[in-house]
Amino acid sequence: MPHSMEGRDILSIGDLTEKEALSILLLAEDVKRNPKTYVTALAGGVMVLIFEKPSLRTRVTFETGMASLGGTGIYLAPDQVQMGEREPVRDVAKNLERWVQVIVARTFEHRTLEELASQGKTPVINALSDLEHPCQALADLLTIREHFHSSKINLTYVGDGNNVCHSLMLLGTLLGYEVRIAVPKGYEPHPDIVHKSEQFAQDSGGKIVIDSNVRALSEGAHVLYTDVWTSMGQEEEERERLKAFDGFQVNSELVALADPDVKIMHCLPAHRGQEITGEVVDGPRSVVFDQAENRLHAQKALLLCILGGA
Repeated sequence: MPHSMEGRDILSIGDLTEKEALSILLLAEDVKRNPKTYVTALAGGVMVLIFEKPSLRTRVTFETGMASLGGTGIYLAPDQVQMGEREPVRDVAKNLERWVQVIVARTFEHRTLEELASQGKTPVINALSDLEHPCQALADLLTIREHFHSSKINLTYVGDGNNVCHSLMLLGTLLGYEVRIAVPKGYEPHPDIVHKSEQFAQDSGGKIVIDSNVRALSEGAHVLYTDVWTSMGQEEEERERLKAFDGFQVNSELVALADPDVKIMHCLPAHRGQEITGEVVDGPRSVVFDQAENRLHAQKALLLCILGGA
């Protein structure tokens, strides 16, 4: 593994080079095949999970992953720390650097992660922020690699230009994929993420396409990916969003436009009947639970890289 990753913060897919991203994915594949090889790799290591948002997949996979590598995980619920309210983020970082080897943080604002990382010596992993979800993207690309033995993949994301979309754009273009973003006007990805993805695509031979024509972008897609239309913290916008995203549902009609062997992806939780129909998310082309499982293996690989257990 690249020595330069040890002790690093991973707040964004943009923090990785192409070689580093591939190294994590290759290690994740080996961790999945040979879990017993790594059972003591992080013995004595302590990971703290600081969550401002509730979670199923992120919490369970990080805690399970750390335990299966021989380390220990400590979970701090949203009401226990209250960074920036009960005490400054800086003070939290300065305390934790004395006790633990890695901080896994799930926050509303990305700047909270940046402050945690800049004010303390302990490496910080972004377990979700309003800007990115890099751990999800690593699991997604691990899943795609399992189902397609080629980098010549057309990946169409349908829906909101949100944190999941951002990390998927960055990692897909970093690794040379054609990434298509079908998004309603007014809900496009952040311009900085678009610019970075364009740079990655230019260097890797990939491609990024962003348009509101969902049918055109779904034609021939090897992967159709979607996420909820209303994320945590956006509940007041739900009625407006339901109207804006009308026509952006991943359903059997959209699937029929894609490649005959298309795989359906969703980061979960899914709102059946909104962004995706039940028959599609629960159908034979769906790999959503492969994605969920691969959160475990991708995050174990990430922990090994950052903590020097590889």
